[in-house]
Amino acid sequence: MGLESVLTAASDFLWGPVTMILILGTGLYLSIGLRGISIRRIPEALRLMVSPAARGEAKGEGEISPFAALMTALSATVGVGNIAGVATAIHLGGPGALFWMWMTALVGMGTKYAETMLAVHYREVSPRGHYLGGPMYYIKHGLGPKWAWLGTLFAIFAATAAFGVGNIVQTNSIADALGAEFGVPFWTTAVALTVLVFAVIIGGVKRIATISSTLIPLMILLYFVGGIFLLVINATEVPAAIELIFTSAFSGTAATGGFAGAAVAAAIRFGVARGIFSNEAGLGTAAIAQAAARSDDPVRNGAIGMLGTFIDSLVVNSMTGIAIITTGVWMSGETGAPLTAMAYNDALPGIGGAIVSISLIFFAFTTILGWSFYGERCAAYLFGDRAIVPYRYLWTLVVPVGALAKLEIVWIFADIMNALMAVPNLLALLLLSPVVFKITRDRLGGGKPLITPKSAPPGD
Repeated sequence: MGLESVLTAASDFLWGPVTMILILGTGLYLSIGLRGISIRRIPEALRLMVSPAARGEAKGEGEISPFAALMTALSATVGVGNIAGVATAIHLGGPGALFWMWMTALVGMGTKYAETMLAVHYREVSPRGHYLGGPMYYIKHGLGPKWAWLGTLFAIFAATAAFGVGNIVQTNSIADALGAEFGVPFWTTAVALTVLVFAVIIGGVKRIATISSTLIPLMILLYFVGGIFLLVINATEVPAAIELIFTSAFSGTAATGGFAGAAVAAAIRFGVARGIFSNEAGLGTAAIAQAAARSDDPVRNGAIGMLGTFIDSLVVNSMTGIAIITTGVWMSGETGAPLTAMAYNDALPGIGGAIVSISLIFFAFTTILGWSFYGERCAAYLFGDRAIVPYRYLWTLVVPVGALAKLEIVWIFADIMNALMAVPNLLALLLLSPVVFKITRDRLGGGKPLITPKSAPPGD
């Protein structure tokens, strides 16, 4: 049995019914325990995200603003998964996979809220002044010494996974996109990426946050506007596409055109797996970035943090999936980023493919930056602050590997790492859920607003 077969078997096992139930069940349990605030408070959270309290006037201790923390988390979240991952899910699971992506996102917002809130509540400050948080810290401080092994396990998985999920996958996708769309040699991409990545990550979280806060809103806007034009052009196909998404989610998809057909189990499996790969709800990674936010109110940060899942899955992923389905290219037999490019080109000849390629390149680049931060903070947890700078150098050295190599098994490896990271984090969230519910009730009980009136100091 070859390596790819072994990894495929491992991925199938890890993403079996138990993991699916754990991910969706934890999100549903947290959403119910939070009394639906992760959905009910979306409009208020969106206003909070762009308020002065989140952007530049945040009160409390921390290294970056809550908005910058969200953009840093989104830089790692919005990436290849939104373009290639969604397309792969539809190729393997049919249009119904998009429905299960949506369900994963809706319950995942409760999970992301809890992760972010706990990250701020249980964070600590290193001797060098870094604000450290995330699953390993809320496991250590929230569950106590007897659970320290679980936090260590998460940190090991995350620091290792970062090189596959956040580095090799992304650099390989950038090299492919630049080569296919613009004819750029792979070695040129490797050199340019190595220089650019090092120039940013050597400056730490503040430089990563500055770049992310500039690039992420612009690139999401570009991709979203392109998608809106596509949907306007194919407006008559949208109702049928929506109906197909819902019916396929529960009845499977028959073979048609170049599409091989998919059962309901495939729609669920690939919808959930690619959804988690894309929005990272349940992995705990975004909490690492959110822990660096200036804050005196963990609940407000939780509300801002959960918007990462909303933006990633219910906005960007939806645009990709509906574009693929309305244009009918999902039946072509194509998969990955080329399938998404085919959909955009179908409606926007000449520019559609360029929009997808440019979006993928910038999404992937910012993902490299965001995951480098996740990895270094996990390394710092394991070995102390002294590990941060060596990790940055090692991260940079791996960049050209992804750009130059043809790694067919890299997506399988990414799925395996996501599952391994999710399990210790989800167990911690379940065990710490009483803390999440109590702090939230104390802060928001009686309909208290997320945005404190100007007459009162923020955080009161």
